Amino acid sequence: MEFAGLDTRWARSFYLAFVFFLTLGLLQTIKLYLRRQQLLRDLRAFPGPSPHWFTGNRKLLLDGNLEELEEVVKKYPCAFPIWLGPFQAFFYICDPDYARTFLSRTDPKSKYLYKFLIPLIGEGLLSLNGPMWFQHRCVITPAFNFNILKSHVNVLTQSVNIMLGKWEKMCGTQDTLVEVSGDISLMTLDALMKCTFSKETNCQINSSHDEYVNAISEGSKIIFKHLYTFLLHHDMIFKFTTAYRRLQKIANILHQYTELIIQDRRKSVKDKKEQGNTEKRKYQDFLDVILSAQAENGNSFSDTDLHSEVNTLMVAGQDTIGGGIAWLLYHLAQNPEHQERCREEIRGILGDGSSITWDQLGEMSYTTMCIKESLRLMPTVTAISRELRKPITFPDGRSLPAGMTVVLSIWGLHHNPAIWENPKVFDPSRFSQENYNKRHSHSFLPFSAGPRNCIGQHFAMIELKVAIALILLRFRVSPHPTRPASPSAQVLLKPKNGLHLYLKKIS
Repeated sequence: MEFAGLDTRWARSFYLAFVFFLTLGLLQTIKLYLRRQQLLRDLRAFPGPSPHWFTGNRKLLLDGNLEELEEVVKKYPCAFPIWLGPFQAFFYICDPDYARTFLSRTDPKSKYLYKFLIPLIGEGLLSLNGPMWFQHRCVITPAFNFNILKSHVNVLTQSVNIMLGKWEKMCGTQDTLVEVSGDISLMTLDALMKCTFSKETNCQINSSHDEYVNAISEGSKIIFKHLYTFLLHHDMIFKFTTAYRRLQKIANILHQYTELIIQDRRKSVKDKKEQGNTEKRKYQDFLDVILSAQAENGNSFSDTDLHSEVNTLMVAGQDTIGGGIAWLLYHLAQNPEHQERCREEIRGILGDGSSITWDQLGEMSYTTMCIKESLRLMPTVTAISRELRKPITFPDGRSLPAGMTVVLSIWGLHHNPAIWENPKVFDPSRFSQENYNKRHSHSFLPFSAGPRNCIGQHFAMIELKVAIALILLRFRVSPHPTRPASPSAQVLLKPKNGLHLYLKKIS
């Protein structure tokens, strides 16, 4: 009888648990169904590509199928919804009037999208919102004033020349095939360390820094897959994957690297004080500015804030500029007439390139046009997103409610045939002064626009000019006939299998 009673109680407990979880499942199903119906109502004014009933348009996003995205933009030139699974939709915009309306607002960054970056870079300028973002922006802005940027030109020249020295050892007077994107990544890391942290690493020669560069690349691939695989959005599921464990190891590599930078600087400052040396550099670097702000406002700028901003600058400042230089070199290799015209302009300004000044960079008008056209064709940041705090109405009268995740597709904007004639053609004349005056102010946004534009855009343009000027003075570049570069849209736009170019020394 006792056993029978135990069986009955166990069966009753099991039955109650089953009913409880079944009820929870039904409630969640109803909640998801209502969410889908609400999204369908919110987006009914905006047609878009047909989604799969279960995976949505995931294939378009996860596979980085940029050519298919261009076809979608061609069909829906203003905006369209993209579904990620049956219950989540993003609203993509690729029209300059829509972009201007969107970027003129102060909507917060989308928690849904940017939260996936936090394990790698923490909560810095890229992911913060509201008063905290404004405070950090005010603290960091002085590190990018023009007097400091002018002082970086000589440092950038040194870093580029180290890379060119490596290439000259590899190349003879004949064309030599070189995978250039790896060397360019190390060069931009070297330049970033010198300019923003005043730290000499010899990373272009010392292979011990390769782990950091490789970790950034691998981490971005994992984050991109995590972002666009909706089943992995639940932490309970993602934490059981090998990708999660690998991402944790990558985060440790990046954080240890930046921790070493910060600790080295603090030790240097302490040693100088103990030696009675209180003399400051003529221009403060990025780390000087942040450490000074922390000393003055310790309660409002914590060590966590400090590490997050250093991590953000390391990842954003190194990888984006490196990608921009690599794609520019590729486009000039593909278009030798524009390459030669840039070279002639640079020779006329710099001579043999033994030195470069700030003012000379401003004279490179045609080279600047080529840089901008390359950034149009291959923007290293392909999209930015916001979560609408309040309803938005676009110029054509269509509107969206609060809560919608809006994605500005910079790739779609830059390849929109309704804005750019023959958008796949490399044509620097689009950015001549005459054509510039005719162009919509928000048709070209490689650094975004509005209050949350890229804080380092002037630094990026300086490094792009210095790098391409010195490269073209010493090398002719030509494409590999059977290994064209294929763009891969991860967190940043990168060559899928590297970037292989023929280099020939100019005697």
